[in-house]
Amino acid sequence: MAFKLPDLPYDHKALEPHIDGRTMEIHHGKHHAGYTNKLNAAIEGTPLAKMKIEDILKKASKHGAAVRNNGGGFYNHALFWKVMSPDGGGEPKPTTKFGKAMAKSFKGFDDFKDKFKAAAGSRFGSGWAWLCARKSGTLFITSTPNQDNPLMDCAEKKGIPILGLDVWEHAYYLNYQNRRPDYVEAFFNVINWDEVSKLYNKAIK
Repeated sequence: MAFKLPDLPYDHKALEPHIDGRTMEIHHGKHHAGYTNKLNAAIEGTPLAKMKIEDILKKASKHGAAVRNNGGGFYNHALFWKVMSPDGGGEPKPTTKFGKAMAKSFKGFDDFKDKFKAAAGSRFGSGWAWLCARKSGTLFITSTPNQDNPLMDCAEKKGIPILGLDVWEHAYYLNYQNRRPDYVEAFFNVINWDEVSKLYNKAIK
């Protein structure tokens, strides 16, 4: 198989009370596993099976709906698990390259939070909110429908995702029901800013 479901970097219950353990079990073990299996089935026996997921997604519109949807689902969730931690929360370290980029891109951390929450809250139906980096080092916030992401050639705004929030109902409904804003607010308590900073450094190389 070309792609393997990544292990969670923490226990299913580690993000409680912000994200409950049962949701994490289903989200990782059922949804993410499903995207992984369907992606592998869609690319089996094709040249895509030997490509990196990022390179596949850069031409997502050329590969058909099964690759676009499941490739996005595979990549998006793999990033989502990494940018959360039971030791997360707080604010980025201002002295890092990423911290300085945040300071240039937003009018303080509260401004970033407001814009990110607006992107997550205004996405109609299912999708994702993103903080992305450009090769120039600048940052921007955007959202995408379904399992699309800003790496894709079909994305409205293109960049390298360094922080993503899943706003599909399966990500929060057991605990938050229809209260998406409460879930989005809770996400800020588990963001792993050290990991986001590492992803930023990699993105601008």
